[in-house]
Amino acid sequence: MRLHSIQYARGILALASVFCVSLFFNTTASAQAQPKEIRIGFQKGSAILVLARKQGVIEKRLKPLGVTVKWSEFQFGPPMLEAMGAGAVDLGSVGDTPPVFAQAGGSNLVYVAATPSSEHAVLVPKNSPIRTLADLRGKKVAFGKGSSAHNVALKALALGGLTLKDVEPVYLSPADATAAFNGGNVDAWVVWDPYYAIAERQYGARVIADTSDRRLASASYYMAYRDFAEKYPQVLAAVIDELTKLTVKAGENRAELAAVAAEATGTDAEIWKLAFRRASFTVGPVTDANIAQQQQLADSFVALGIIPRKINISEIVWRAPAKR
Repeated sequence: MRLHSIQYARGILALASVFCVSLFFNTTASAQAQPKEIRIGFQKGSAILVLARKQGVIEKRLKPLGVTVKWSEFQFGPPMLEAMGAGAVDLGSVGDTPPVFAQAGGSNLVYVAATPSSEHAVLVPKNSPIRTLADLRGKKVAFGKGSSAHNVALKALALGGLTLKDVEPVYLSPADATAAFNGGNVDAWVVWDPYYAIAERQYGARVIADTSDRRLASASYYMAYRDFAEKYPQVLAAVIDELTKLTVKAGENRAELAAVAAEATGTDAEIWKLAFRRASFTVGPVTDANIAQQQQLADSFVALGIIPRKINISEIVWRAPAKR
């Protein structure tokens, strides 16, 4: 009987020892499951990220975890995703087209969340004889290759009964396109806010089509470096949660957001007010509808020979971990 009691006691001690060791390693693993920093890319037009940076909301959320935030500015989406694909950026917001090019190129990225796209427009100089989309035939049309404007340009041309072969595409970044447009070196320019609003207010640009026509509209996406998303899902989910709350607040205080964006970018607040009046302010998971829309875009790009291979959008959609 005494021998049995001793063996039982030894068993209990062994189990306790295993439990303690397990608890130690689990606690250590949990402590190690935090990055030292998260690197966030943003654009001039990414007002929510500009506001997040100014207010430090992400820094405050991550401080208890010992995670710092590093911000990097990019002029538009494709260079940001190139940096992200190389592992130099962990999270950023872009339009619908850059992720398609990035995935086709084999970049290690995932879709994290969806948000309405900035408004885009097809612009012509105020004295241009061009009045309709069909009038773009044979004209020089500027837009950023691989940017969200690339997709809007294709859709707009289709509405005018045209294809990319019917115009002379001129692939320019927003800064270079601004100079080309004002210098009379291109006939039309497809671009997003705030560049769209700047062209209207400062250069008298005339709109011949814009994304208030839902046939041209699309979504934007928060994209993440896949390795970061898979290794630190709780951190990524916390950042998206802060951005979601900030987006809702910003939509309720658009004048304040315009003032913040103006201060951060040097662009007049009236420009931002115009841009924000026509903007939508929501963030949510990537839905089946988003995936279908992106897949349709990717398939059309394959058919047109714009990207080299067929891709499956659903393969790179990240899902946030369940809330505890």
